[in-house]
Amino acid sequence: MTVQPIRLFGDPVLRTPADDVADFDKELRKLVKDLIETMQDEGGAGLAAPQLGVGLRVFSFDVDDVVGHIVNPVLSFPDEEEQDGPEGCLSIPGIYVDTKRRQNVVANGFNEFGDPVQLVGTGMMSRCVQHETDHLDGVLFLDRLDSAARKDAMRQIRTADWYDAGKPPTIKENPHSSGIFGSGLFSSGR
Repeated sequence: MTVQPIRLFGDPVLRTPADDVADFDKELRKLVKDLIETMQDEGGAGLAAPQLGVGLRVFSFDVDDVVGHIVNPVLSFPDEEEQDGPEGCLSIPGIYVDTKRRQNVVANGFNEFGDPVQLVGTGMMSRCVQHETDHLDGVLFLDRLDSAARKDAMRQIRTADWYDAGKPPTIKENPHSSGIFGSGLFSSGR
């Protein structure tokens, strides 16, 4: 297990839809451990593989003392009830904006061994599951904001210490370079 650097807003991997996991092997189990350790080290409620530069459909969560992960999640919503509250992202540090989400969610997928799992979430867990699944689709929570809130969030991002609009992504060696993770190269964040 290793804490990995988190990709920041502007990194193209955050806007690229992730591929389904096909191989439930040692590489995937290492990725899951890296996701959980990095998420907990950063104090986050969730972390998706693209945030570590890995384009696979897997994320970890830590909400209300429930820690876990889900691979290849498919979401359904048992009702139309909504919630509106502050949402942030480890890839957009320090920016929190009220964001509408569904109050209740059911996520069907798999664990790291390929066994079917179902996660039923409400409130904060539901928000987390929807947020992380969005990451797997190349969607950021900023995309869910109305135009005025998005404009304000973008202003905050442009003035944030971590944001560097002039620095292009660099190429680094992927720590998950063999097996299901592809060629071993990816563009890094800042």
